[in-house]
Amino acid sequence: MARWTDTDIPDQTGRIAVVTGATSGIGLEAAKALAAHGAEVVLAVRDIAKGERTADAIRKAHKAARLSVQKLDVASLASVRAFAEVADEALPRIDLLLNNAGLGLIPQRQVTADGFELQLGTNHLGHFALTGLLIPTLLRAPKPRVVAIASIAHNRGRMDFDDLQMVHGYAGRKSYNRSKLANLLFALELARRAAAENSPIASIAAHPGLSVTGFIGASGMAGPIVQAGLLISQILGQSAQAGAWPGLYAATMPDVKNGDYWGPHGIAELRGYPRLAVVAAHAQRQADWARLWAMSEELTGVSYPSLGRAAAAAVG
Repeated sequence: MARWTDTDIPDQTGRIAVVTGATSGIGLEAAKALAAHGAEVVLAVRDIAKGERTADAIRKAHKAARLSVQKLDVASLASVRAFAEVADEALPRIDLLLNNAGLGLIPQRQVTADGFELQLGTNHLGHFALTGLLIPTLLRAPKPRVVAIASIAHNRGRMDFDDLQMVHGYAGRKSYNRSKLANLLFALELARRAAAENSPIASIAAHPGLSVTGFIGASGMAGPIVQAGLLISQILGQSAQAGAWPGLYAATMPDVKNGDYWGPHGIAELRGYPRLAVVAAHAQRQADWARLWAMSEELTGVSYPSLGRAAAAAVG
């Protein structure tokens, strides 16, 4: 396996990247790397003050970094719509949309401001709506990419379309696994639709393996469970910087193709350099891709416009 790291990212000068959840973990590392290689990076974050501190820290490390901070809470459709409106007006285009923000393993069922189960609403539905609303802005770029950060947890996820939001029998881990499966199904269906419409958009998924971030500590699980999870991550996993590599590879490298799924190369895809990852058999059912898409449009009220080149020319 080639020893690819974020230092091997090609020059990103001229590209505009939007990174959701860019103040910590994988998103922070991705934003730092993209800015260091010349991209103009929009930090799309819930906490503006924290976002500004993050931008200042990146600028201190990289004097030429071009960064802006915009409010975005993917757990709120109102916030998603407001961000999309601002982006469409303020940005000439979006070359890269990195759908990274997320949470997980929430022990008790909670809901978003829109009444969605919190993990599905944040990890999937918010990004589904965001991507759909940003399609016109993406189509102003010559070769736009949408990268979804999924997870090896998709292997254990199962879609129950009769109880998609776990009103009955909620379990934090099961909900998280389902939400990450949804991320992958969405990315694959977007890729299928883009190909069918001869779209310039490339939809790619990636996962970070098992990475040491603040994710487990922010879950709300009991202290001993958190400590055990952190210990396992430290022994078997890798740093947040290394965890960002598959997503960065998917976002920047010329050999990446529409519909790809990238992850670490090591045993069980827990750690290592980027390579094409394994899509679980139950995630390859196109009927599930289409059904989740239709339900997501209905739940969010966001219907996707045409992805084709004619649409790109119309908004260009």
